Formats: sequence, structure tokens, C-alpha cells
Amino acid sequence: MAPVSIFKHGADEEKAETARLSSFVGAIAIGDLVKSTLGPKGMDKILISGAKGGMVTVTNDGATILKAIGVDNPAAKVLVDMSKVQDDEVGDGTTSVTVLAAELLREAELLIARKLHPQTIISGWRKATQAAREALREAAADHSNDPDRFQEDLLNIARTTLSSKLLTHHKDHFSKLAVNAIMRLKGSGNLEAIHVIKKLGGSLTDSYLDEGFLLDKKIGVNQPKRMENVKILIANTGMDTDKIKIFGSRVRVDSTAKVAEIELAEKQKMKEKVDRILKHGINCFINRQLIYNYPEQLFAQAGVMAIEHADFAGVERLALVTGGEITSTFDHPEMVKLGHCKLIEEVMIGEDMLLHFSGVAMGEACTVVLRGATQQILDEAERSLHDALCVLAQTVKEPRTVYGGGCSEMLMAKVVSDLANRTPGKEAVAMESFAKALRMVRLKIVFSSSKTTQKLKSCHLKHKCTFSFACPCLNHTCCCWIHFSLINFCYFAK
Repeated sequence: MAPVSIFKHGADEEKAETARLSSFVGAIAIGDLVKSTLGPKGMDKILISGAKGGMVTVTNDGATILKAIGVDNPAAKVLVDMSKVQDDEVGDGTTSVTVLAAELLREAELLIARKLHPQTIISGWRKATQAAREALREAAADHSNDPDRFQEDLLNIARTTLSSKLLTHHKDHFSKLAVNAIMRLKGSGNLEAIHVIKKLGGSLTDSYLDEGFLLDKKIGVNQPKRMENVKILIANTGMDTDKIKIFGSRVRVDSTAKVAEIELAEKQKMKEKVDRILKHGINCFINRQLIYNYPEQLFAQAGVMAIEHADFAGVERLALVTGGEITSTFDHPEMVKLGHCKLIEEVMIGEDMLLHFSGVAMGEACTVVLRGATQQILDEAERSLHDALCVLAQTVKEPRTVYGGGCSEMLMAKVVSDLANRTPGKEAVAMESFAKALRMVRLKIVFSSSKTTQKLKSCHLKHKCTFSFACPCLNHTCCCWIHFSLINFCYFAK
């Protein structure tokens, strides 16, 4: 019987060693792509979109870079997806997890070339993972019972996170800003309560934390610009003149008087809708869609503040912090949940007027106002601050911390190497390769010489387990801290 091809014409097929080599090369290439962005000496990459206009992005965030590139290799796609999961679950460590996976595959390629079976390598790595995790748990410190020390831990973690970002030169300023924002959440970890607004102009150090909610919109014409004890109705409804929304429909009239009658009927219908809205007993109406001149005039006559075209993300966050709900129908006022705040007023940031909501129902709500010279700087500053906020929110939930700057990786590598020396058989070779991969990740952080790496390794062999690359001359305890869950998820998530 003649063989039947199940592939389309022109399809490529790879088997055995060729397929394995292709997977190794593709995944290692992804690691090599982002490794230059890792650590305090990491460099930014300039990404230009292929769409019309060619939007430019300048970043060293691993997840942002990997999302922007097209990947065909299946193994490389696994690394890209892994980086996305790290970003979703923890918020930081996206580059580290990719570089570590690439280093492990680099070691695996060498072991395969030495005729070690893949299952033997995996078995050794699983045992090494267990030993490294136990060492990490023993080294973790929990200062949550001491508010002052825990506050200092949060500041150190924020500084460490920002040390490899654009904000590294202003990390003290932004560390305090991020910690203050997280402490306002009172342990809830709900980052939706922290709103970030980017405004061109000024310098990064002009950024600040505002204890309230800022909405980048303007109040309607002839309406109150300042209002106290506000009852807010948040809606997503059409407030334009009701048109016949049927494609290709036409209305024929035999005189201009009939046109005037139609317009009058439309205005009457809109007036009835505004009256139904006003029956809710509100003094502020915020709509996601446009509000045309006539309903805006009716709101002004009733002394109601009307705000139009608030973006959907802003409306959802506003509903969250004011305690209201987004509604589209107004026939049953008793079923609608209104938002509340003590004060709404206009404030000026740079050259723009924004609305400031004070005394909102969710007291922990706050807004971070970022200033910068260009849009690219603002975008990267937002990504950097988001990473710091995510890690701090995780730390509040899981307060254990470990030393950073290569300390924890060298500690785990030492434990794994000791286990490999006590383990008979080929699994010991796999364990040693796991330890080597851990050391290589930290080497890429600082681009340091092998002499510096060997000096740090020597310190850990002498049981000086708090030393790291962050320590000047490697002669004192590490001053760099990272969150336990960050490194635990980055290195041990399955």
C-alpha cells in the first residue's frame, strides 16, 4: 500500500535529533534575546510595530518584548507563554524565568550530547528542585510582626525591583511612592484601587501619589465645577438624539413642518430619558458614551454635573472606588446602586484640567500621577511601577523575603551541588547542571567576570550565605531583598 501524506503541500517535517535540535535552538535563542535586558546593567530594546505609523516602544520588560515578537518555534512559544504567566501571576521576574529556562535547556543539550536519557535528566532536576526549594524556605525571613522592619523590607523589595528598570535613578522616590500606595490597600492587594495617570511634561521626579481618584475628563458647559456630598450615577447609555438605527432606512415627509415635528418628538423622548435619570436623586451623572448638547443643557438646568465619554476602564474603576454600579436602564431607581464621594472638583496637572474625586467610598483608592518628557518614558515608567506594585502586593499577602542580588541563586546552587555530590549515578550529573544554570542566571545579571562569580561562590561555600553581587567588594551582608513568592514561582512553578 502506498504511503499517505497527512501534511499539506509544502509542509516541513522534522524527526528525532533534528526536531530536538530545532527545539533547543529556538528556546535558547529566546533566552539570548532577552538576557541583555536582565539586571541593573540591562539595556533597553527599541521595538517598532509593523503597522501603519510604526509605533515605537522602548523597554527592557521581558514580557513586553516577547509579546511583540513573532515566534514560530514550538519550544520558543512555550517560553513566551511562560513569561506571560509569570507576568500575570507575580508581575515581575518575566526575564529571569525566560533566561533560567533557556540556561536549563542549554545544559540539557550538553547532557543529551553525552548520551544521558531525557528522563534521567528530568528526574535529577526534580530532586534538585525539591532541595533548592527547601533551602529557599529555610533562608526566608518573615518580619510581618514588626511593622517598622516590614516597612523597610517593602522599601528594599521596591528598590530591588526598580534597580533594573528605567526608574533606577529615582528608585528611592518611586519606592516610597509604591509602598505608600500599597499600604493604603490595607492588605487587600486589590491593585484596581490604584489608578495610574500619565501626563506629558515635567520630569520623573515630579510624579506623585494623590489620595483620591482622578478622571481625565471635563465637566459640561454651564454646570457646577465643584460639588460636595455627591451622589453619582454611572451609566453606559446613548445620550445623543435617538435616530432610526436601521441601515438603509429613510423617512419621507412632504413639508419642513413635518421635519420639525420629528425633531420635537426626538427632543421630547430625550427629555423623558433625562427626567428618569434625575428621579434617582443624583447631582452627578457620568456616562461612558457621548452626551449631546440638549441633554447637557437639561442637566445644567437641574444643577447636575454631567461628564461624558469616560473610557470604559475608567468607568469600571470609578464604579469600584465610589461603591456604585454601571447601569443602562433607568426605569427602576430603587434597583440602581449609586456611587458616593465627599467632593468633586477640577484640578490642573501640567496644562490639563482633570476631575478629582475626594472621600470616595473605597477609602484605600489612590491615583499615581506620572510625569515625563516623552510618551515612551511615561509608558516604560508605568510598566516599571506596575511591576513594583505587583511584587509589593504579593509581599503583603506572603510576607516572607529572601536576599537578592544573586544571593538566593548561589545558595540554592550550593545546596544542589552538595546533593549531587551525595547522589550516585547519572542523576548527579543532571543535578550539577541544574546548579550551573542557577549560577549562570546571576552571572548574566551583572555581566561580571568569572573571578567575581568565583569569589561569590567561595563565600557561599564558606557558609557566608547572605553575600551577593549587590555587596560592594563582596565583603558584607546583602542589602538587596526580593519577595519569596517571586523567586519561588519564577524557579519552581510547574
